[in-house]
Amino acid sequence: MSNSSAESPIDTKNTKFVDQIESEEAAQEDAESLRREIELLKVNNENMKAKLLEASMLANSYLEETNKLKKQIEQLTRPPLFIATVMEVEDGTALIRQHGNNQEVVTRVPPQLHGEIQAGMRVCVNAAFSIISTISRAADVRAQVMELINSPGISYDMIGGLDDVLKEVIESVELPLVEPELFDKIGIEPPTGVLMYGAPGTGKTLIAKAVASRANATFIRMSGSDLVQKFVGEGARLVKDVFQMARDKSPTILFIDEIDAVGGMRTHDGTTGSAEVNRTMLQLLAEMDGFDATENVKVIAATNRIDLLDPALLRPGRFDRVIDVPLPDEEGRTEILKIHARKMNIADDVDFKKIAKMTDGLSGADLKVITKEAGMFVLRRRGEKITMKDLMEAYEKVVAEEEMNTPHGMFV
Repeated sequence: MSNSSAESPIDTKNTKFVDQIESEEAAQEDAESLRREIELLKVNNENMKAKLLEASMLANSYLEETNKLKKQIEQLTRPPLFIATVMEVEDGTALIRQHGNNQEVVTRVPPQLHGEIQAGMRVCVNAAFSIISTISRAADVRAQVMELINSPGISYDMIGGLDDVLKEVIESVELPLVEPELFDKIGIEPPTGVLMYGAPGTGKTLIAKAVASRANATFIRMSGSDLVQKFVGEGARLVKDVFQMARDKSPTILFIDEIDAVGGMRTHDGTTGSAEVNRTMLQLLAEMDGFDATENVKVIAATNRIDLLDPALLRPGRFDRVIDVPLPDEEGRTEILKIHARKMNIADDVDFKKIAKMTDGLSGADLKVITKEAGMFVLRRRGEKITMKDLMEAYEKVVAEEEMNTPHGMFV
């Protein structure tokens, strides 16, 4: 009889089968767990990549900001450079004159600038007077103090009451530029310069612009006060630069307004200011003496105080023609009023001749103000046409302002 506790072959087989199934289920669970861990690791890996990329971008931005701050610190701590003019160049050395104190120093030309440094150039130097670099010509920088117009766009029919003055200016300035052969046929040299003098607002600047337009020339306008500079020698240099620019852009009409600011009678009160003004005027005289009458550059100057000008400036050879620009007469005032009212909507009752009779002693600029004020009266009442009443009210307003601004109530 067999032992009852002994397992039968069938039970053993079933047990193994169950164990195998359990083992496979455990393996499947382990594999599923591993897949979940792998997916989680992938997500974490992507997150780490994104954070790494963000950190890299921040690091680059910080690096750029750091480099920018380093450059700013370097610029702030770098010693300043000074401007100097090269006086002479010979055998790799240069004689330079520092601006402001006029100190002259001999220094060596850097190897990289050999052949480039020439006399008259402006350079940057350090505290040891070593040449660091060259800078542009002074005329290009100083052009900002001048009014430079390639074509002013002013015609003669925009100027009224100055026919005789226009005739003289045309003969002296326009004809030498437009028809120089006329002077060659006669065998005479054209005038080198024209000086116009007269009361303020008589049209001196307008005449110069009109001639420049007619001659198709570059118009360079500057005031005499612009030539008076702060530092010693700067005014004379500016005069030289202005005349050189006029030559470079020829044909050119160089108009110097209020020339009495720099061309007054030479005096010396012991100050550096008066000495600098005298030095500037001497440079102006030298430039005008160096002008060839056949060059396509004409100088026109204007002043309302010709009695203050130095006699050396008025002698023949510098300003060959001295032209008086008078206040307009009655016929001229009528013409000027019509010119300024040309584009205005004028009523039928307007009588310009009557207004011209009333405006004795007024300049062309004053008449222009009268027409503008009349237009403002029309604008104020929302009208459409300028009437005689508007012009009369404008006249009274301008006269009242003139009497307030003129000593003893007299026009000058």
